[in-house]
Amino acid sequence: MRVQAVTVAGIVAGYAADVVGGDPRRGHPVALFGTAAAALERRMWADSRLRGLAYAGVCAGGAVAAGAALSAVTRRRPAARFAATAVTTWAVLGGTGLAREGDVMARHLEAGDLPGARARLGHLCGRDATELDGTGLARAATESIAENTSDAVVAPLVWGGLAGLPGLLGYRALNTLDAMVGHRCARYERFGWAAARADDVANLVPSRLSALAAAVTAPGVGGRPARALRVWRRDAHRHPSPNAGPVEAAFAGALGVRLGGTNVYGGRTEDRGTLGDGPSPQAADLGRAVRLSRLVGLASLTVTAGVAAIRRH
Repeated sequence: MRVQAVTVAGIVAGYAADVVGGDPRRGHPVALFGTAAAALERRMWADSRLRGLAYAGVCAGGAVAAGAALSAVTRRRPAARFAATAVTTWAVLGGTGLAREGDVMARHLEAGDLPGARARLGHLCGRDATELDGTGLARAATESIAENTSDAVVAPLVWGGLAGLPGLLGYRALNTLDAMVGHRCARYERFGWAAARADDVANLVPSRLSALAAAVTAPGVGGRPARALRVWRRDAHRHPSPNAGPVEAAFAGALGVRLGGTNVYGGRTEDRGTLGDGPSPQAADLGRAVRLSRLVGLASLTVTAGVAAIRRH
């Protein structure tokens, strides 16, 4: 069998495994990487961009090297390449975990359980939920589902299609580092700069593919592609993130809701502008957001399979 066909089959199998089983409760490979990266950070940290660049290089470079070694070892062993690609794809995807969190949030909000919803929001994002009402919680969850659809589903698939095992592992390492040290605070302002910027670059294409897929699949949630595209073009620049902006704007247009506004993160306030024209999202819209996330993932898998089929890994 051609190595491209084996890679495609492995990516599809790994995607299916995530859909069916989701993430393990304990011992997730990404969590193990995070533990190792945190231990290394304690040894390497300094208030320095150069030290942060070295840290990101060691962590992400090690992941890419591991993927390259695994790719080389399995090049002439189709069964082993299929298994390695399937397991790695399953490990780096987070679509089912994201969908489950969205469903749990929807149930809390539908039951009027605001304390439960506030406590649960931390599973989706780092936003301060203390003062959020039901509408604010629904908006925060919808925005997080949109952004994480790109980060945890589309981007890993894209990099898997482009670069096989090194792409899958390298992207997930970068994205994990960004979540660990890439946020703005005194400790990571310099040290996390390299990880944050590298993650921005790695997500430039996937985020826009996610936005396009959201527009194309909008009819699956009762939306219109033209509206999603219009909101994306008009409003994406209002978001401070060059990658989250297109995705959240396209989701807002596809769902017919209004996202964006003022958010609080650890005492720091951000005005993210307004995305979309409709009403603020409610609990019922979370289910639609989860469904749109699933549709975007399937559309991206189709594109990824096509890319992987014509490239050599």
